[in-house]
Amino acid sequence: MAASETHYTLPLPTFKAPVKLLIVVAPYYKDITDQLVAGAQGVAAACGATAEVIVVPGALEVPSAIALAERMAQFDGYVALGCVIRGETTHYDTVCNDSSRAITMLGLQGAAIGNGILTVENRGQAEVRAEVAGQNKGGGAAAAALHLIALSRKWATDTKGIGFRS
Repeated sequence: MAASETHYTLPLPTFKAPVKLLIVVAPYYKDITDQLVAGAQGVAAACGATAEVIVVPGALEVPSAIALAERMAQFDGYVALGCVIRGETTHYDTVCNDSSRAITMLGLQGAAIGNGILTVENRGQAEVRAEVAGQNKGGGAAAAALHLIALSRKWATDTKGIGFRS
C-alpha cells in the first residue's frame, strides 16, 4: 500500500517577489474540501504567498474558473481542489478525465497549476488524502503550483540572447 511507503518531497521554493495564488475549490464534499483548502493555505503561507479562495459548483468548473482568472485577473498560479468519489455510473470517469485533461491543457499553455482534485473509490480514501495532518494533498497541490511559479520566474529572467555569438 502506498501509504506505508516513504516518498521524497521537494523543499518548498523561496521567492524574492510576492506570490499570489488562486485556490479554486469545488466543495461537493465540503468536509473533505475544507481540509484540502486548509492544507493549500498552510503551504502558501509557509512560502509567504497570499492565497484567495473561490468556490465553483463542481470539479468540471474548476478548469473554467482557472482559465477565466488566467485571462482576466492577476494571479501567479492556481490550486485546483475538489473531490470525486466513484459512484454507480460512468459520470465519475467523465468528471475525473475531463477535469484533469482541462487542467493539463491550461498548464501546457503556461498556467502554473497544482492539481489537487482527489479521484477516489470511497470516502475513506478521500479523508486520508485530504487530512492536513495526513497525506495533505491540498498542501501538495499548492506546493506543485509554487514550484511551477518558481520555474517560470527563473526562466523569465534567463536571457538566451539574440544575434550572433562571438
